[in-house]
Amino acid sequence: MSDLLDTEEWKRLAMAGKKEGYFELATRDTGAVPIRLFLTEKLLTEAEPTLYRQIVNASRFPGTKLVAITPDVHYGYGVPVGSVIMTSRDDGAVAMGPVGFDIGCGMMSAKSRVPAEAATWDRRLAFNREVEKRVALGAGGASRDGALSKRELEEVIRGGAEHWIAKHEGAGSRDKAERHRLPVRDTWDVPWGGKGSPERGLDQLGTLGGGNHFVELQRGEPSGTLFVQVHTGSRGFGHGLATNYFELAREERPNEIRDIDLGYFTPDSAHFEDYLDAVAAGANFAIVNRLVLFEAITEAFRKVFKEDLELVYEISHNLVQAEDHPELGAVWTHRKGATRAFPAGHPMLVGTAWENEGHPVLVPGSNRDTSYILRPLAGAVASGFSVNHGAGRRLSRGEAKRVLSQEKVNEQYRRDGIVVNTDFEVPLDESNACYKPSAEVIEAVVGAGLARIEETLYPLASLKGNDEARKKEAHRDHEKSKKERDKARGAERRHKGRG
Repeated sequence: MSDLLDTEEWKRLAMAGKKEGYFELATRDTGAVPIRLFLTEKLLTEAEPTLYRQIVNASRFPGTKLVAITPDVHYGYGVPVGSVIMTSRDDGAVAMGPVGFDIGCGMMSAKSRVPAEAATWDRRLAFNREVEKRVALGAGGASRDGALSKRELEEVIRGGAEHWIAKHEGAGSRDKAERHRLPVRDTWDVPWGGKGSPERGLDQLGTLGGGNHFVELQRGEPSGTLFVQVHTGSRGFGHGLATNYFELAREERPNEIRDIDLGYFTPDSAHFEDYLDAVAAGANFAIVNRLVLFEAITEAFRKVFKEDLELVYEISHNLVQAEDHPELGAVWTHRKGATRAFPAGHPMLVGTAWENEGHPVLVPGSNRDTSYILRPLAGAVASGFSVNHGAGRRLSRGEAKRVLSQEKVNEQYRRDGIVVNTDFEVPLDESNACYKPSAEVIEAVVGAGLARIEETLYPLASLKGNDEARKKEAHRDHEKSKKERDKARGAERRHKGRG
């Protein structure tokens, strides 16, 4: 992209375009595409200056009709995390950066009848231990049930939760989930191998992953009972698909797509329909992954609290989907780090349990901050029927590791009674300081009339893949083993010397 003209002025111009509930950004770089920033004035002021280039990127895909920026916005792959991009379904692009690498990542929330007071410190720790017995954490975690064959994986990614429930007796009910599966054409073939190696997903079904993925035990208000929330996606399978299609997009348009994060396909592309199938396949893997996790976590919860969990909702983000917008017509809706927010009466809810009240929206905060269950309102039409899926980062992973004290962070969590994993070691790059205050983010959503709060969730116990801590532990074990070997060799030499 050529040098931008309003890099220094964009925040001032956004402030000048203040509307009811959002800021409208119109600059010399954005052209005629409407760009709506659903931020508070404080969040806009504190936004990373480098976001401007990515916001402009979002407006320049072929056929773009609307860009909505959600209040958790932060720097991403080509476009911001926390963005909604609607392109024409007639001739517009299906863009890849606005879907990202973790295709179909999503949230799941479950509730119980167990009063929150039952979650003593010992039971919080016991819950974490029981989950860890059943669910592998971290980027390299492998399924406790072993690897799938390629044929079994094909069944999962084409049949989704419908296939899984039919095949596995006792699999959890999904009557309160967003969907069971997205359709994949029979003619589509998984691009095995390649730079992405989607076969990495063969042994990852039912695993959490690393980064910002988590399992969290929570206290709900006003209900006063225990909830569990989960955030995870399509693991190495989705990442591998995305990687391979990013490469294909660049090969197809080498003169136009020089930044791989800005890859896209238009309807005349040979890969257009194939990429949509890949997104659906990745989403189906993620849906089943969350279903398998729900079964394992329910088992762990039952073991500790002697009660079952009931699904509140399960919903995906990081997708591109065909939708009809009342003002924009037939569109491809890309939600990067954003999620659907269909209110009561939305045409796509007709015939579902949510037709008369809108579906729940799950918005997590950090694991030392509040999370929320929202209910969309009619005003969500302004944001493309979308809201943020989290609080959004404000501190990079590298900076967090440089400036935060492990000892102080651990002490903060202990003082608040939040049990992290089973070793109480908080991943610094996923700690509270790395995220925006969730109340401020939700204030922007509620203030814009996009949704209302139904339940506020307070963290009690958190499970995250702490790969850094595991590396340190492995190093300590190696050093300990080395010292023991050296000690044994020394004793052996002394024994031989005496002989």
